[in-house]
Amino acid sequence: MELKHFAIVFLFLLVLAGCSQQNSDLEKSIYSIVEYPSNSQVDIGSLTDFEWDKAFLFPPYTSPEEMEEQLGRDFKDPSNIQSRDDIYLLVFVKDDKVVKYAEIDRQQADFSIGNKEYLTPDDSVFEIER
Repeated sequence: MELKHFAIVFLFLLVLAGCSQQNSDLEKSIYSIVEYPSNSQVDIGSLTDFEWDKAFLFPPYTSPEEMEEQLGRDFKDPSNIQSRDDIYLLVFVKDDKVVKYAEIDRQQADFSIGNKEYLTPDDSVFEIER
């Protein structure tokens, strides 16, 4: 009976691991671009391997209320960005549901999408400000 319980717990953990919304591969790809001082932009559309409609870039200290207002839905911030100044939070939405997010280390740089509210697959470039 103990082996059966172990198997159930193991399968549950596998399912949870497969459902993670954090995209560490995307984070690594962005880091590799930002580390070169000659790069001034990141095209996230060329780095994503999943479907999304909108991408929101939240700067350090963004409150949960501000994120929910921009996203148009409830959102539990996984990074606690409201009390952090070391990352930006990039949140991807598909059909009004959050599908992925990436914590972007500032790496001695700031990021901007200009005066746009969000990025789209057709307009997916954000600026690296050094």
